[in-house]
Amino acid sequence: MKIGVIQASSQAAKNNLLYETVKRYAPCSQVVNLGCKPDEVQRFSYVEISVLVGLLLGSGSVDFVVTGCSSGQGMMLACNSIPGVLCGYAPSPMDAYLFAQINDGNAISIPLGEEYTWTGCENFEQTIAKLFSEPFGQGYPKGEAERKKRDTLRLKELRRSSQVSFAQFLDRLEQPLIETILKKRDVLDYILANGSLETVEWLVKQREPFLSK
Repeated sequence: MKIGVIQASSQAAKNNLLYETVKRYAPCSQVVNLGCKPDEVQRFSYVEISVLVGLLLGSGSVDFVVTGCSSGQGMMLACNSIPGVLCGYAPSPMDAYLFAQINDGNAISIPLGEEYTWTGCENFEQTIAKLFSEPFGQGYPKGEAERKKRDTLRLKELRRSSQVSFAQFLDRLEQPLIETILKKRDVLDYILANGSLETVEWLVKQREPFLSK
């Protein structure tokens, strides 16, 4: 599995903690840190990051994204507004485990603005640990695993039926939002090097006017 780590600028101070913790508990995966980091001048809201999450997943550049914002709720809601993104909210280890096993999504949002007392740090670490403790999508509880898997497939099909295609979504993005996400150079460079041809061509087309300035 290729995992991208990216969170809103409001929690840039937690970026390295998030990245290192994911690496520790997903040792068999390739983990890529895409910010937002404390030294980045440009700031990105959870809405802008959610579009970048969509680009990373929609282009096939990564298989899964660990993200977050202060509450975790806003990022989860924004990510679930992007076609093809099924994002969970994990304030606790059990929430993370159930999302991975039952919902089998491709993104998880962590509340990074919680008070990080000793208990808070332990909860954060155990949340990431439980998320990657077993292969995704096995169903839970085990006695009802097959029914849970069927329900998950139905949910994903409902989402596909109710959303526009990813290509349509990209074509409908407002220009000011596009101009902002184009400033996240590390994410764009990563997608250009690893993403699908369709997304790469869209990004190149969007970047051309800015490169000529």
